[in-house]
Amino acid sequence: MALLHALEKISASQKCKIVIAHFNHQLRGRASDADEKLVRQAAAELKLPVVVESADIKAFAKKSKLSVEMAARKLRHEFFARIAREQKIKIIALAHHADDQVELFFLRLLRGAGGEGLAGMKWKSPSPADKKISLARPLLDFSKSELQDFARENKIPFRDDATNFSTDFLRNRIRNELLPLLRKKYQPGLNQTVLRLMEIVGAESEFVGEAAAKLCRRRGDESQIKNGNELETRYLVSCGFEKLPVAIQRRILQSQLVELGVSADFELVEQLRETSGKFVSVGSGLSISRDATGKLKLQEQQSAEFNANELEVNLARGAREAIFGGVKFSWKFAGNDATGLKFKSQSLVTSAPTKIRHEFFDADKIGGEIILRHWRAGDRFWPIGLKSPVKLQDLFTNAKIPQTQRRHLILGETSRGEIFWVEGLRISENFKITPTTNRHLIWQWRR
Repeated sequence: MALLHALEKISASQKCKIVIAHFNHQLRGRASDADEKLVRQAAAELKLPVVVESADIKAFAKKSKLSVEMAARKLRHEFFARIAREQKIKIIALAHHADDQVELFFLRLLRGAGGEGLAGMKWKSPSPADKKISLARPLLDFSKSELQDFARENKIPFRDDATNFSTDFLRNRIRNELLPLLRKKYQPGLNQTVLRLMEIVGAESEFVGEAAAKLCRRRGDESQIKNGNELETRYLVSCGFEKLPVAIQRRILQSQLVELGVSADFELVEQLRETSGKFVSVGSGLSISRDATGKLKLQEQQSAEFNANELEVNLARGAREAIFGGVKFSWKFAGNDATGLKFKSQSLVTSAPTKIRHEFFDADKIGGEIILRHWRAGDRFWPIGLKSPVKLQDLFTNAKIPQTQRRHLILGETSRGEIFWVEGLRISENFKITPTTNRHLIWQWRR
């Protein structure tokens, strides 16, 4: 709302065309509708055109196998880009501010992002839904408190999003728990320190990217050619790939992975960087390798079909038992005074298939509803003890679980799309019992 009023004030002198686009995510019931009403009222008072759409984000997230946050982001950006095209507008102004940048830094830091990710949002960047349309973020220098003061001084109405205080999302826990602690106990000027660091990291990352680009030149057509059942991105390194600085090697591989539409996570980049000529599975029937020059080759391969069956389970109601995929599940809850609850890293049972297994979780973090299903392409899981989530494909390989057995294993997923349990593997880091746990979920199963 602060951004809208600021843009409206300068639009006449700058001869800007402004169209308000509001997307109702339908995630907060009447509160979401009240947000929409406020936007419509502001548009009427400012005499600006407004376009409003809505969607059932939860249903779309479930259908698309995305988290609610990612589903909302995808539909929102697609809506913005479509309206921009229809209105013949090439810039979408977003109100991200300095606090958003700091939260994003820690969010990506905890997820193990590289320099490019830690650099945060840019003042201007292409829309993820349409590269011909730019996203502009003119408020990145202002803190949230400064914007709130501006809104109050200018009598600009705004609404608070109650979900910003929910502990279900990692970003919210960073905003409401981690950052206040750091500011109080360690660094009162945290925003300035982190923003300066992001600028330094961003500049260095940009330099590495430019250096990597200079060491590579394109050959052939745009970036891909099709040769039988192989897709290649053709790069020619002017000197031996393995003699290049490690940072340059990583950026060369990362750039190619992005162009090939493959998630360029650190583990995959390192596997490719350290070994040439060896194919690495990247899911969905695809594998990838690099040659001695650093060129990547993406190869299609035939693979068994994934099992799409699933079962929705309400943990708080019913008999607290369920049968799915040849496995019988039961569960119960215990208070925070329960004793003797310890984590156990279970392995697959082959000699005693009827033995009851059990694990212990933080019940409140898991929530009241879960989904039991099988492994799917692209699934990621964060086993307790690891620093970040990894692909289930890699965990199965490291655990030496046979290909034929993997698609029969069962996993538990929260209503938010987070995997908290995988049959035969360690429990999830995100759902372990901690000193702040109020209720324990005792999870039992027998194949």
